Amino acid sequence: MKFVSLASLAGLIVSLIAFSPSLQPARGQVSVTLGQNFTSSTFGTDTSGTPADSNGAIGSQHFAEFINGSFAVYNKTNGQSLKRISDLKFWSNAGLNLSATDGVADPRIVFDPASQRWFASMVDFDANATDPTLEANDFLLAVSATADPRGTWKGFLFEADPDTGAFADFPTLGVDSNGVYLSAEMYHGESNPLGSGLVSIPKADLLAATPTIANRTWFGVMDYSLRGQVLQPVNCWDGSSSGKLIATSDYGNDSDPHSNIVSFAVLNAGGTPATLTASTFIPTAPWVVPDSPYLPAPAFHPIQPDGSDTLVGNEARFSGRVSCVNGLIHAVHCTEVNGRVAIRWYRIRASDNSLLESGTISDPDLDFFYPSIAANSNGVVMICFNASGLSTYISCYAVAGQTANNTTTFGSRVLLQASTVSYHDFYEQLGLNDTSRWGDYSATTVDPTNPNHFWTIQMFALPDPTFDTVWATQITELITAPAVVNLALTKTGTNVTLAWPTQFADYQLQSATNLAVPIFWSDVSQTRATNGGQLSVVLPASAQRQFFRLKK
Repeated sequence: MKFVSLASLAGLIVSLIAFSPSLQPARGQVSVTLGQNFTSSTFGTDTSGTPADSNGAIGSQHFAEFINGSFAVYNKTNGQSLKRISDLKFWSNAGLNLSATDGVADPRIVFDPASQRWFASMVDFDANATDPTLEANDFLLAVSATADPRGTWKGFLFEADPDTGAFADFPTLGVDSNGVYLSAEMYHGESNPLGSGLVSIPKADLLAATPTIANRTWFGVMDYSLRGQVLQPVNCWDGSSSGKLIATSDYGNDSDPHSNIVSFAVLNAGGTPATLTASTFIPTAPWVVPDSPYLPAPAFHPIQPDGSDTLVGNEARFSGRVSCVNGLIHAVHCTEVNGRVAIRWYRIRASDNSLLESGTISDPDLDFFYPSIAANSNGVVMICFNASGLSTYISCYAVAGQTANNTTTFGSRVLLQASTVSYHDFYEQLGLNDTSRWGDYSATTVDPTNPNHFWTIQMFALPDPTFDTVWATQITELITAPAVVNLALTKTGTNVTLAWPTQFADYQLQSATNLAVPIFWSDVSQTRATNGGQLSVVLPASAQRQFFRLKK
């Protein structure tokens, strides 16, 4: 609350209480400051996996980083490293005995504030195979015993496609009040995608004293034309959505424009068997993925200061996790704008799949890639991503937005960490590949103990005497202060005018005659007027003291 006392104006004694979650001076924009901001893992030192698949989440007391090759835990109050083990050791500790020839990849991790538990997933593969995607593989799923990710985990391993033995790639993970959901792109040969696979597990079964996956439902390999490409289960902990999944209708199999998000839901996710609703195709502005000069399919290729365009930015899939708060789904992917890689964001109402809002974030001199998004219950939206250009090494950025009156307004970019060198992985340096892998995703999450704090894990590049250049991960805490709602009062003759910005039209003007507890507030019923970006209400002057506030 912000309290401003005004002197007597011709017999009218008034005070204003302007509702504001923050005392920051910004008007209509979110203030962002950096809290913890540290380099967490480095290729060649902490892991030999590439790309990183930079993934992590913030919990009650810890940030857990789960990337290719490494699982690490940090104290969220000071960034101190508390634990680091390999990804294979993580699964061994969780009770899974993998073959000596097995590799694991594509980590995801989620903290569920409702249950105070962690969930983590990967897939395995035959590390000795020339083409592992010709063989069946497994989902790996684990649940923690407590809110401390350093403690005991219970792991499960089960065949990704029990029907036909397809290979699961690029798995995604989601958690809500009823279920835990795993999806993946199913292949038989790396150039032969078959469709998206999905499994639903009752969350209560995983939280039981003896966790079990016996009641899971496997929905089979689903046609891309019916369910979309790269399913993202929607993470939701406030009960405003359950079992939702979204995907792009086509993430860029060709360089034509595409313009539909596919949404559907798992029913009876907490029981067995679970079922699926029909798909809803949500029309959007078109997105485009250009043809690649190096790869057999379209892909984004960000520019670097050395003039190279060999970095792989993948395509228009929803690569980062999707979340829902207050019944609103927030998601983000990439598109092309004027020859540059740009960010496309969406706000979708979960109850009826209505696209409430979308927008594009771009720059004429920069490519934006591997974005991730999170939103809190105060209407603050955070997008974090990489950016590069001819004058900018790969850098980590964040941009914060405020949703008010059904409109989200984003502020300026905030630099989190900059590279000092153009990046080329050792495969490209040795001539084994024409391109360098990056990503394949990033993660941004809301602090469960303070929703105005966001945490992100991103990648940047470092010089290295052995490998020339290596990737590293950066963990950053972003502290936000939502935009101030300025309630102004002016007196004209025998009337008083109260005014505030139109972007906060969903706030209700209320009045009270005193501040004795309990305070009795009543809605001001006079008609609002709109003029010059301001909403205003005119009231007759009175000798009685009055207090005013805006309440959302």
